[in-house]
Amino acid sequence: MLRKLYDWVIRWAETPYGAWALFVLAFCESSFFPIPPDVLLIALAIAIPEKALKYAMICSIGSVMGGCLGYLIGWQFMTSIGVKIIDFYGLAGKVDYIRQLFITYDAWAIGIAGFTPIPYKVFTISAGLFKINFAVFIIASAVSRTARFFILGGLIYKYGAKIQGFIDKYFNILAVAFAVALVGGFVLIKYLF
Repeated sequence: MLRKLYDWVIRWAETPYGAWALFVLAFCESSFFPIPPDVLLIALAIAIPEKALKYAMICSIGSVMGGCLGYLIGWQFMTSIGVKIIDFYGLAGKVDYIRQLFITYDAWAIGIAGFTPIPYKVFTISAGLFKINFAVFIIASAVSRTARFFILGGLIYKYGAKIQGFIDKYFNILAVAFAVALVGGFVLIKYLF
């Protein structure tokens, strides 16, 4: 079923509505949909590398706005909708762990989830459930999601179709390595200053 959804998403790149589909996909993925917008972003950017950064911006805006919907679901509709979404991803047992991450790391938990392959929607919903400061949530989401999508868009803008295989093959490793480097940099700064 996931492969069919993936193929359906990719087909949008072949239509004149690809940019709108990218926005909607990024919006929905941040609150409930299982397919990450990266797949459509890559397909659109490979098709027209000159527009790769434009597509990255569309994806970023859609994702942050969708994250706000996820926050709203957790804040106001957790028992009716949020629980079903979290159960769908098999992460019901991780909600207390996510709460601890928020308590310990605050915005960093959102930022890392927004950049890495961790299901971002679970963090957006949990942020609303645990009433994380909304301004902090927006800033952390905007920084992490924009960084994620602009790195992809920027690589394709610069290298074109040649980079697609590399990104597809190593995306999860690259995302985790970037997140580790990011957190490590801030830990280092904390101890040096």
